[in-house]
Amino acid sequence: MNKELPRHAPLTQFPVEDDCLVVGGMRLTRLAERVGRTPFYVYDRRLITERVEHLRKFLPKEIHLHYAMKANPMPAVVQHLAGLVDGFDVASAGEMKVALDTPMPPEHISMAGPGKRAEELSSAIAAGILINVESAHELDVIARQSERLGYPARVAIRINPAFELKSSGMKMGGGPKQFGVDEEQVPTLLRRIRDYELDFHGFHIFSGSQNLRSEAIIEAQKKSVELALRLADHCPSPIRVLNIGGGFGIPYFPGEQRLDIAPIGEQLSERLEDIRPYLPNATVVIELGRYIVGEAGLYVCRVIDRKVSRGQVFLVTDGGLHHHLAASGNFGQVIRKNYPVVIGNKVQGTEREEASVVGPLCTPLDILGDRMDLARADIGDLVVVYQSGAYGYTASPSLFLSQPVATEVLV
Repeated sequence: MNKELPRHAPLTQFPVEDDCLVVGGMRLTRLAERVGRTPFYVYDRRLITERVEHLRKFLPKEIHLHYAMKANPMPAVVQHLAGLVDGFDVASAGEMKVALDTPMPPEHISMAGPGKRAEELSSAIAAGILINVESAHELDVIARQSERLGYPARVAIRINPAFELKSSGMKMGGGPKQFGVDEEQVPTLLRRIRDYELDFHGFHIFSGSQNLRSEAIIEAQKKSVELALRLADHCPSPIRVLNIGGGFGIPYFPGEQRLDIAPIGEQLSERLEDIRPYLPNATVVIELGRYIVGEAGLYVCRVIDRKVSRGQVFLVTDGGLHHHLAASGNFGQVIRKNYPVVIGNKVQGTEREEASVVGPLCTPLDILGDRMDLARADIGDLVVVYQSGAYGYTASPSLFLSQPVATEVLV
């Protein structure tokens, strides 16, 4: 029997009642009836709130906490977070519209992305949000749009640092990157910002994501602050915003342990003391997405067939990679590993088996769980994929093979 599931980090965020998961105070079976159909994503507002409170507990009070909407742009989730965090980061005009529909003040919203279109930049300038400039050409476009509109754009420079966030799932700094301006080119761009008379605010330094090692995050934050201090003398005006990114990860796979953020908070307190004499007007921002919402979400689908092929059990569900590309292993994994999966209405079950969970698509890539230790499932049972609150539905090819789309709910 495959004993892989117990080696995942403890999955205690959702309670279990009579062997059935409870989400938002409701048994999963009843929630599925309320939603009306499977598959669906469900996000628990209590868990999102508790995660923000956890961050506030350990991070210095002076830190401004921003939510990176690309992790989960569901309007209801963003509305909920508008009352919990200090700002939003958006990556498109579509996300900007969602953010502007919330009570979050536009001056607390920033936009990043290496390929912003002219019309997106114009909308961002008109809205008054902070644009993270990612190239010299983009700066030229911003300047033209700013002149056309008649008021200065609020800008910061997104820097591609020479260093990277070690042991990160996705490296977004160090070496040649499509993100940001290489740190050695930043002084030149700062002079052009001065010449254009744009409203300069500071820097955005994001070196990597999905990191579970606090010491690596601490090192990257230290280097980010040092880089900002080196560049401060080149700035056309004092730095008002220093976004040092995020990178906080969550455990997905067997053997991974939860990130300890206590030492990160302690080191940040010391870092703030160090920079205050040099950057007295700077607001230091940490921008997180996955860490805030990732563990608060579940993907739920239903077993529609049960078959045995040459001794291997396959649970065929009505959901799959078209809704949850990451869980299928086709969203950046080099070697496929299982997300935590349970039978939601039989979490432990009176009988166990080794089974593979697959979707309805005509491709062998449509796997949600490969040879996992699960409660014995029957047709009609609910399969649940944990850690599904970030980079789930909107990061998946929902139009693939023209299957029905999934539903999203916040409870």
